[in-house]
This record gives sequence, C-alpha cells and structure tokens, in this order.
Amino acid sequence: MSKGRILVVEDDFDISNMLRIYFSGQGYEVQVAPRGGDALSITRKQLPELIMLDIMLPDMNGYDVCRELRTTTRTSHIPIIFLTQRDERSDKIIGLELGADDYITKPFDIEELKLRVQNSITAARRNGLMDSKSNLPTGRLIEDHLRGLMRSQRPWTYIDLKINQFNEFRDVYSFVAGDEVIRFTALLLQQIVEELGSPDDYLGNPGNDNFVMVTHIGDAKRLQDRLVARFNEEIKQHYSFIDRERGYILMVDGSSERRVPLMTLSIGAVSTTTHQFADIREITELAAEDRRRRASGQTGAVDDEPLLTSW
Repeated sequence: MSKGRILVVEDDFDISNMLRIYFSGQGYEVQVAPRGGDALSITRKQLPELIMLDIMLPDMNGYDVCRELRTTTRTSHIPIIFLTQRDERSDKIIGLELGADDYITKPFDIEELKLRVQNSITAARRNGLMDSKSNLPTGRLIEDHLRGLMRSQRPWTYIDLKINQFNEFRDVYSFVAGDEVIRFTALLLQQIVEELGSPDDYLGNPGNDNFVMVTHIGDAKRLQDRLVARFNEEIKQHYSFIDRERGYILMVDGSSERRVPLMTLSIGAVSTTTHQFADIREITELAAEDRRRRASGQTGAVDDEPLLTSW
C-alpha cells in the first residue's frame, strides 16, 4: 500500500529524478512537474498529499505557486515543503508567510527530507485534515469551509454523495479493492469539477463511502447528472467479468446466497438559492434527506444518516 502521493515541483532533472527514484523506493507515489504551471494543472486533476516545491522555476517562482495553491479552495490544505538553494532568512519568512509548512535548503540530506515528508503527511492525517485513501479533506476542514460559506454572500450548492452497496462490495472483494474504489471516486470527483465546476468548488470525504461537494456554478444539476452517469458506468471496471455481465454479486449468508446489485452513486443537494441555513447541521441533514428521498424513489430503500452531524 502506498505511503502517500507526493508531487515534486523541480525543473532540475537530476534532482527531480533522484527524488522520484528515492521516494518511490520508500513506498510513495511520486509525480514530477518541471514547471509551476504544470504543478497547478496536476493538482487540479489529482490531489497529492504533499508538495515539494522549488522556488526557482522557469515559468513562475515557487512563491507564486504556493500562493495559488493556498488561495484555491481545493488545494489549500495540502502540506508544502519548499526546496531552494537560497538560505536567506527573509526568503524563508516569505515562504512561511504564504503558508508553506516547511523549508529545506539545497544541498539537503535526503534522510532528513524523508523524515520531514513523513512527519508532514502523518501530522495532516492525525489532525483529521486529509483522508489517507482519497487525499480529500475530512471532518474538521469541511466544517471550517461550511462555516466560511455561511458568512459568504455568494450562492452555492452543497451536494451529499454516497456509494451504495460499498460495504457489500468490500466484504466480497476485500478491503484493498474497497480502498481502490474510494480513490477512484475521489479522482472522478476532481475530474468532474475540473470539467464542469469552478475554481472555488470544494470536495471532501467525511466518511469512508460518503463524499461532499460544494459548487458555485449555476447549473449544479448538470454536474450531478454527469457525475452519477460516469460513476455508475465506470465503477463496473472494479468487478469481475462475471459480476459485470450478470449485474450483481453473490453474498453467502450461512447456507443461503443473496444477490447484491453493483455499486451506484446516490446524491442529495441543497442550495442557498432555495434555502436559508441557520447552522451547519441543517445543511448536512437537508442534503442527506434529499439523498435518501431520491434513493428511496429509485429503489424503495431508505439510506443512512449524514456523517457530518457533530455540531
């Protein structure tokens, strides 16, 4: 299992290649971006758990990249470690003021860098900032974002998403296969937001098979429809050929078997264009209620309660 996804933003091929080889050997997934613009493009499509960021880049400096990441809703929580040849106190202060989490000067000790990377990712997970499988913000960050939205005058739509039949799939196919479904769903959400959403749209993963999205676009229904259609079709790749063809999996319960449908995505939504919210709990409960209502209308089933109910 991967220890985490790292993005190395470095235009020196020797350094970036060395970091890629070393951290891949340590069990991390490593992507490399030689330019700041490439780094911003990559993070919009797939969130890393940590970014190693060089200050001197050919198209824009690392400070500008850091500023963009910190002011973009979906990337503001990602730990950033600056890599630079500069050793001036003022340069370090600039980076830290922009929101960088750490700073290391070249030439660096690779073992020290490994510990800093490990500690940054571990701290983010321990503090409940990111889910280790989806790399998306979890409870506390989602709560903070919703509180900020309630003070905003901009219209927005809160979308509650749940993977139906996820637990049954995981029981039959294994926890590892279940983790792959979580990663797939997170990546799909990011792709849909990149395609149809806005730069300020927000994604979170408050519980294992439960996701949230906040969008500022006017046509949120189009986004929801595209997401459901793609998920319900592309999730089939996680099943065996036999299960895909017959459209269900068999679960053994004692001496009997029961048929469990393939996973689907259910969605509920609430918007400031139709509601005024008194608190965060009202937002999450209304969206979950809408999700259950839609699911019940489709299958006759009643789903579970919202996960963000700690307020």
